[in-house]
Amino acid sequence: MPTTPAESGLWVCTHPAKIPDVNTAAVAYLNGKWVPAAQVAVPVYDAGLVLGVAVAEQVRTFRGRLFRLEQHLTRLARSLDIVQVDPGILLGRLVERAEELARRNHALADPNDDLGLSIFITPGPYATMAALAAAEERSGPTVCLHTYPLPFHIWADKYERGQVLVTTDVQQVPAACWPPELKCRSRMHYYLADRQARQVDPLARALLLDQDGYVLEASTANILAFYEGEGLVSPPREKILPGVSMNFLAELAVDLGISVGHRELRVDDVLQADEVVLCSTSPAVWPVVRLNGRPIGNGRPGATFRRLLAAWSQRVGVDIPAQARRFAER
Repeated sequence: MPTTPAESGLWVCTHPAKIPDVNTAAVAYLNGKWVPAAQVAVPVYDAGLVLGVAVAEQVRTFRGRLFRLEQHLTRLARSLDIVQVDPGILLGRLVERAEELARRNHALADPNDDLGLSIFITPGPYATMAALAAAEERSGPTVCLHTYPLPFHIWADKYERGQVLVTTDVQQVPAACWPPELKCRSRMHYYLADRQARQVDPLARALLLDQDGYVLEASTANILAFYEGEGLVSPPREKILPGVSMNFLAELAVDLGISVGHRELRVDDVLQADEVVLCSTSPAVWPVVRLNGRPIGNGRPGATFRRLLAAWSQRVGVDIPAQARRFAER
């Protein structure tokens, strides 16, 4: 008789928290049920594990409220269409579950803190291992929502010191494999690229290029270059993930009178920019100060970045860098 989740053929996702009450009381949503977060488990025969077939969205809260949830779920719906998986739950119901989950778990945290929320959906049991699934009467897709403490310590100093980027020989997945608009958990290329980048500079993350040497994205982040007289420039829309945070940043830029455009960028184009910024869900926006050992601009976070970060903070009602510093050492 199995006595542990591992012996039962389960992959267990645990959420170690530094606040015991949060760890014991936090909940997650798994396949239509509310369960204790510490007990979330996915079978080892799930296609998300066997094949890495999982579409996902990462959302975060500001002041306890999920930021741009509907935009994230619209992108999730498109990803599900691409992989042809019916999650068995309506988009509107998923919004309700996500908001309830954030509300319940944020109530357990410091009121000035915020959470990350992960949504992932897989096709469910992998056909080759169907016998295992049948034995457990498991069928249909896996739908999971869970929250986690935001790892502020990873990026708290980046707002003042900036990010270092390094190009590697690991390329972005070409569109012939899957379309850039697909947001999925299959990210081995990010992992390998970041490992190479850190061998060059322990503080670096990878900047990924396409097969023709054009800049596409940093690992898990969109990139935008700023040029005096031109404004912010991102790689062509059809070649990159349609970033929810990048779209919000573009809105802020327009409000500040900064033009936003898209065109092909080579590494030398990025090096010639006056400023470069990255944006993604949790850190929002942060500056790039060096690429391949060479400074961007004067090698320090620039005025345009600071204007964008201040505008973002004002819009969400949170001093983003101050919050990160406050909770970085918890």
